[in-house]
Amino acid sequence: MAGLVGCGAGQTVPQGDAVTGDVTVFAAASLTEPFTRIGEDFEAANPGVRVTYSFAGSSTLAAQIDQGAPADVFAAASPDTMTTVTDSHDHDPKVFVRNRLVIAVPDGNPNGVSGLADLDRPGVKVALCAAQVPCGAAAVRALAAAGVDLTPVTLERDVRAALSKVRLGEVDAALVYRTDAQAVAADVDGIEFPESASAINDYPIVVLGNAPNKPAARAFVDHVLSDAGQAVLAAAGFQAP
Repeated sequence: MAGLVGCGAGQTVPQGDAVTGDVTVFAAASLTEPFTRIGEDFEAANPGVRVTYSFAGSSTLAAQIDQGAPADVFAAASPDTMTTVTDSHDHDPKVFVRNRLVIAVPDGNPNGVSGLADLDRPGVKVALCAAQVPCGAAAVRALAAAGVDLTPVTLERDVRAALSKVRLGEVDAALVYRTDAQAVAADVDGIEFPESASAINDYPIVVLGNAPNKPAARAFVDHVLSDAGQAVLAAAGFQAP
């Protein structure tokens, strides 16, 4: 008899010979650390499976999928981005976590940043994600909610690129996800601000319709939705949907 592995809502999915082979996961850059851990746990529970990842900005990944890049699973940082691949999945995407923005500043907050208005002070250099990327779209909403109209010195391709500008000392602040700031807490401080409530991002995940390995892809998604997968994501700072 095949074994069983837990999944979301207390359900189980069959395990055994059907869950083997490679699973290619395209995932938002902000999921890098927790999905790497989830993949390790999934491989340990399914010795016949190997998980490989492509982490990047969600819009970049969606474009690659639309252009025919082979992938089994897509995890995006916003529902809007997921809709660009809705014609190529075999069931509805599921929102599995939520994330919100913080202001990332160098360790010790040398410029005394306490809110979004401080980012518009003379001489303060700010990095944002490009507007077509979910973290950039969230930043636009948050800044609008605060009534702040600032000009960033750089627009980056994904949240990790924006965060790296702070870590390298090239900017004084960046708007990034709470989870990304938490992942490098030794180098940056994450400043919470109330307008982030206007820019919370839901993260959907789906098995793609042209997935080369649908059985293992479905099992991977079930693992992400399981209590074990959700615990890894919560530890990384993500919120339950």
